Amino acid sequence: MATRRELIEAVGERYRGAGRDSKRQILDEFVRLTGYHRKHAIRVLCNEVRTPKAKPGPQRRYNDEMRAALITLWEVADRICGKRLKAVIPTLIESMARYGHLSQTAVTRIWRAFGLPPHRQETFKLSGDPLFVEKVRDIVGLYLDPPLKAMVLCVDEKSQIQALDRTQPMLPLAPGIPERRTHDYMRLGTTTLFAALDIVTGEVIGEMHRRHRSGEFLRFLRTIDASVPAQLDVHLVMDNYGTHKTPSIKAWFARHPRFQVHFTPTSASWLNQVERWFATLTERYLRRGTHRSTRQLEDAIRHYLDVYNANPQPFTWSKSADEILASLERFCGRVQQAAG
Repeated sequence: MATRRELIEAVGERYRGAGRDSKRQILDEFVRLTGYHRKHAIRVLCNEVRTPKAKPGPQRRYNDEMRAALITLWEVADRICGKRLKAVIPTLIESMARYGHLSQTAVTRIWRAFGLPPHRQETFKLSGDPLFVEKVRDIVGLYLDPPLKAMVLCVDEKSQIQALDRTQPMLPLAPGIPERRTHDYMRLGTTTLFAALDIVTGEVIGEMHRRHRSGEFLRFLRTIDASVPAQLDVHLVMDNYGTHKTPSIKAWFARHPRFQVHFTPTSASWLNQVERWFATLTERYLRRGTHRSTRQLEDAIRHYLDVYNANPQPFTWSKSADEILASLERFCGRVQQAAG
């Protein structure tokens, strides 16, 4: 089967060697087959199609050596000097542009081509727990394969929840106008939410306290004990907060052997699923709300708990312990390679 180019060449050869009447017939058939405009079809058949010229533009005023120097400059600023040298880079670019060597656009284009985002900064925290691997395997094993005749609860407290009220009434949503609120606010007190998330059903046991000492945590443990059926063991996933390890808490656990505690590694609270639930509470309910007293804030949180527990949605843990550890190993390898 002939290609499109071979077909055009064959028809063009016939067209150029044909008479006036035959040319008209060949042209009509060619236009019908290709859909070309008649003038463009004539140029194609007569080999008069012109290649588009390159658009004029500013000449490149830097060479490969200058580009490599910019990459090296950024790497040095990122690895060694930190913010001190990064603060000098905009001034350097302005000086180079002033004397006709390089423009801001050129620098941005080069850094974008090499995947260097100078305007972005992200956070990270690696755990220094000597038992990090063992704790990850223990907790992830509970998530992926919960034990029989037991309940796995992710426990933590969300402290310092502020009752905030705006200095002026909020302006409601209107067509073409977003909801508006004042930039300043009044603090009217704080409270603490103790929560225990059931990883299987998604239900949350919640309790409000004005403070978050070991005494309040002990009261919350008694609430959990009363809420969980007596025939079930209880596995608690908790972080290393001081109120979780006081002598009174240890003594209470010793008197209640059905409770088994699994501590997350230090600086690794992302392993605790209730932290994700706290984030959902903040994003969907607290961040845009106004509360004129601590009592009003606590009533609002209790209302959210009732609404949520009416239709709970458990989180799905998808990563195995091996996948998490392999991801951390790749990250550490990239960091070590970048540090030289």
